[in-house]
Amino acid sequence: MTSVDSKPAPTASPEADTTALSTGTGTNGTPPPRIIARPRAVSRLRALDGLRLIAALMVAAYHYGGRDGEVAKAWGSSAKLQFPTLHEWFAYGCLGVHIFFVISGFVICMSGWGRPLRSFFASRASRLLPSYWAAVILVTVVFALPVVAYKAVSPSDALLNLTMMQQPLGVDRVLGVCWTLWAEVRFYALFALCVVMPGANRQGIILFCAGWTMAAAIAEAANEPLLDLILMPEYAPFFIGGIGLYLIHRDRRDAYAWGIVGVSWLIGQHYAVASLWHAPNPDFFSYRTSSGIILVVTFGFVAVAAIALGWLNWAHWRWLTVAGALTYPFYLVHEHLGWVAIQAYHQSLGIPSYATFLLTIATMLLLAWLLNRLVEDRLGPRLRSALSRPRR
Repeated sequence: MTSVDSKPAPTASPEADTTALSTGTGTNGTPPPRIIARPRAVSRLRALDGLRLIAALMVAAYHYGGRDGEVAKAWGSSAKLQFPTLHEWFAYGCLGVHIFFVISGFVICMSGWGRPLRSFFASRASRLLPSYWAAVILVTVVFALPVVAYKAVSPSDALLNLTMMQQPLGVDRVLGVCWTLWAEVRFYALFALCVVMPGANRQGIILFCAGWTMAAAIAEAANEPLLDLILMPEYAPFFIGGIGLYLIHRDRRDAYAWGIVGVSWLIGQHYAVASLWHAPNPDFFSYRTSSGIILVVTFGFVAVAAIALGWLNWAHWRWLTVAGALTYPFYLVHEHLGWVAIQAYHQSLGIPSYATFLLTIATMLLLAWLLNRLVEDRLGPRLRSALSRPRR
């Protein structure tokens, strides 16, 4: 998932073409005009957009065929019966979230570098909120329809969901996937306070990564809920690994960055295996092997590393930008509205399972395109402008 842009902020970087500032005087005794460093144009990392869509489709495959629960009601039977061969592979799709977190670490470091706190906050809020608000309203309305067999949350809980604070406040979630947004928001807060506010630089970011890694380990050892809530030991290595990969993108010879990535991968695969191998809930299939989990986690790190090193710069097709734009709204609506689509296609219309799976994916992508065009493209820039405007 990620709910983040893969287009870098227009700020100076080590790759930027800069001119030293003179401290002398001009020919007439006056100071020469101050030359501002101008960053070299950086093309959009379109391969990162494609990877985001792959991660989102992995999560969708998990929700549609890699577990049971409510989706079994949509199919009319267990997903194991609907996909006798693929359900074991679909069960690995939940690891798409971990790949999203690696991408998020990379992109948030890229977009926050050299950006003031107000601009950083405006960027994140304008990216996350418009589609999120629309998705909460849409799912609430659809689930309230008499023909829909799924229970809607109470009106009060639905309104509170608009704040993104439902998770810590213990309120029923309108969107099943919003728990990942709560992790993202906590990451943004840590990054803003520790990196953006004092001013992003290589040394500060390395200290942030090292400090967060150590603090998360201490939190795990202390078994203190408050520390777990703030430091997120289970997800921190993925965000931190993404940050390290952005440092590698800036300088592939940075040994500290490679060390951050290596340690993050080692810790991240441990947490992924610990939480997903033989999950205790029978609705969350236990077909995943520890080796399979490690391979998928490794794929996420290696894929972002390949992008960071420029190995995938050849993947520069324009449709990847569209794919990246659809990822976030697709991620928001695909699970719960996917249940409705699966039930309609499979049980009401009698469409076979595999065709229903593909039709549901296509339907959710179409809905994501509408949300992007009608909501994000219209409300996002206005919200960014309103939040970025300086106040006297």
